[in-house]
Amino acid sequence: MSGYDTDPRWGDVGRVLVEHSTQVRPGERVMIAMAEVDSYPLARGVFQAVIEAGALPQVQFLSEELRHIILDRGNPEQLAWVPEIEAYGMTWADVYIALRGGFDLDVHADIPSDRLAVNQAAQGRISTLRWQNTRWSLARVPNQAFADQAGVPLEKVTEMFFAGCLIDWSAASAQWREWASRVAGGRVIEVQGPGVDLRFSIEGRNWIVADGRTNMPDGELMTAPLTETVDGWISFENPAVLGGRRMHDLRLRWEKGVLVEATASTHEDYLRSVLATDAGATLIGEFGIGTNPFIDLVCDDILIDEKINGTVHIALGRAYPECGGVNQSAIHWDIVKDLRDGGEVLLDGRPVVNGRGLVL
Repeated sequence: MSGYDTDPRWGDVGRVLVEHSTQVRPGERVMIAMAEVDSYPLARGVFQAVIEAGALPQVQFLSEELRHIILDRGNPEQLAWVPEIEAYGMTWADVYIALRGGFDLDVHADIPSDRLAVNQAAQGRISTLRWQNTRWSLARVPNQAFADQAGVPLEKVTEMFFAGCLIDWSAASAQWREWASRVAGGRVIEVQGPGVDLRFSIEGRNWIVADGRTNMPDGELMTAPLTETVDGWISFENPAVLGGRRMHDLRLRWEKGVLVEATASTHEDYLRSVLATDAGATLIGEFGIGTNPFIDLVCDDILIDEKINGTVHIALGRAYPECGGVNQSAIHWDIVKDLRDGGEVLLDGRPVVNGRGLVL
């Protein structure tokens, strides 16, 4: 086995996921969803931590290469199929821990957009069952495919991953909750700068602190806009990614809550298919601010990129009820706006985020 496979920090991250993120208790049923073979070292670490916690682990294996076979050769019934055993796992399990290994984002490049959108909606139903029925946490596991995607050596992205996961979560949580208390009660968000002029109300909404409970690595403050108040436009300097498909130069514009423009220089047909998923897919279900000081590389991967201090993100589709959001959809598509080269977020006219990150 290589040093990558045997690095003891995989066990450390496994304990964080079990003891901090999901707080597994004796006798609980834990589903460990291992995606891609390179996630095995972390799956082993999580499995051991679950056993040490006195709980009952079950491992399932998932892969985008296997999914590609359905996308390529599946009939309409198979494309729209919500896998019964996977869905059942969301009701069987008390805790769900997803270890999502990186994969080649071009693996589905040959799949027509309408077929990919149908299957993406089916996957979205699994996702909805996850957050409705389980305590859950998702980890993006770095591997060579992930490093290639980020354009850096595997060692560099792996070190960033460990640094972003193995922080003092008690101290970080206390700091981020203090920041959340300072923005609580705010009414109007404005995002301004190169490539963005967007505003919306958050009056009556809650700010939720993401402090290593549901993602690993983690670090964000999130809320939910009043969808009918969203007005303005936003474009994205990095590709928006969903279902393994990159949409470059994405630009979205709303007028009084209605999406009136959606363009991209690549895969615009897929973009339109996704937006047609259901009535909630064109609305913003989440607005988030990245807070993790150790995550600093844009990797074209939402589970990593949305945590970068100095970025914000919106999610099209489903809102999280904890934020007070009511928008419902089969999709929840996070897209990151990088403000580190300029731009700011104003809350009721006062700056709260700029290129250096939170400035509360």
